[in-house]
Amino acid sequence: MDWFRLSLQLNKFPIQRAQKKLEEIKNIPEAEYEKYQYRQRNLLLDYHIQHNDFYRDFFKWEGFDDWSKVPIMKKSDLQQPLKDRLSSTYTTKSAYVGKTSGSSGHPFIFAKNRFAHALSWAGFQDRYSWYGIDLNTSLQARFYGIPLDFFGNVQERLKDRISLRRRFNIFDLSEQKMESFLERFKKADFNYLNGYTSAILLFAKFLKDREILLKDLCPSLKICIVTSERLFEKDKELIENVLGVPVINEYGASEVGLIAFEDPNHQWIVNSEDLYVEILDENDRILPYGEEGRIVITALYNYAHPMIRYDIGDTGSLSTKSSRKKPVLEKLVGRTNDIARLPDGKVVPGLTFYYVTKTIIEDSGNIREFVITQTSQDTFHIDYVSDIELSEIQKKGIMKAIEMYVGKDLKIGFQKNEILKRTKSGKLKQFTSLIQ
Repeated sequence: MDWFRLSLQLNKFPIQRAQKKLEEIKNIPEAEYEKYQYRQRNLLLDYHIQHNDFYRDFFKWEGFDDWSKVPIMKKSDLQQPLKDRLSSTYTTKSAYVGKTSGSSGHPFIFAKNRFAHALSWAGFQDRYSWYGIDLNTSLQARFYGIPLDFFGNVQERLKDRISLRRRFNIFDLSEQKMESFLERFKKADFNYLNGYTSAILLFAKFLKDREILLKDLCPSLKICIVTSERLFEKDKELIENVLGVPVINEYGASEVGLIAFEDPNHQWIVNSEDLYVEILDENDRILPYGEEGRIVITALYNYAHPMIRYDIGDTGSLSTKSSRKKPVLEKLVGRTNDIARLPDGKVVPGLTFYYVTKTIIEDSGNIREFVITQTSQDTFHIDYVSDIELSEIQKKGIMKAIEMYVGKDLKIGFQKNEILKRTKSGKLKQFTSLIQ
């Protein structure tokens, strides 16, 4: 039984038509691909100008002949009632409605027409097939959060059951809970893990401490897919070593679907079939391949709700080896709002701060996970989970590294915790700035 396909069809998502369309797009020759993307984005733009009052007002439509003049949409532009943003040809009942996680600080409700949503899933299924994973038959160990209210919890677990997903609740990552995780892997023929990087990393550290190779206990495992949070190369090696399977990077967002997926050659292949991805500078100018800037996305088939030149809130670059049909994501730096502003005017990407601290903390051998919060321009707080307190020598080592790579005369506080607070979706935000 093709459970995944059946679940989409029961919810009126035309997955078979979407898969056929995806194959048609994949068969477009490279020489004609730019023409395909231009034609599709112009069709989409014309549709929303004609059928969407919100977008027509947002665009301030007076006609256009240059794509670079199409305005950039930010998350804050979409924080208004969904009914005011829908195309006149759709309702909340005839479209798929979802909500972003809010990890960027700007949560909002969005909509997709059913074909666009089905096309997104067709894309996921296509990429997973690179590694022998079939969403209709492969059993997933799902390391995600889950709604805690009764209705939301039941609904999510029902979806998991139909979609061949078994939920590992990451809101409790105690050693006792991870022992129960381990027992589940002994009893079920899981084909792959999928989930937030921080949760899978913590489980990997648990396995390492016990000198357990997960594939020995669960021989059916093929791959591990991590998403939503940054994966450092050293962490990737650790996870691969204790799981015994390759770790694959997935980059996506609920409002646009799959953005990029790591192929067997370790390249992040950007989804060019139903998305149009651009890299822009701070003045909204389109940057050439190889240059770093803001990631801006157009969902080419979403006619229910405009996602046109949508600034997703991340920064990165496309490789110089990219082509129209096969863009390659060379670098994904992180959220544009995750930056540390220092008293001397210096601006530092938050993940740089986190990475410098990480290299020192890992040498302690006791720290399972940690987060950094900037509370004022010169003050940072490090919350960590460990069996023992950081020593004064370790603290001085961290402060010395921060002074060398980030800035001088900064105040660093440390707090040992039993657990770290996650977002409602279960993500662990590695760096947060509380100042504007």
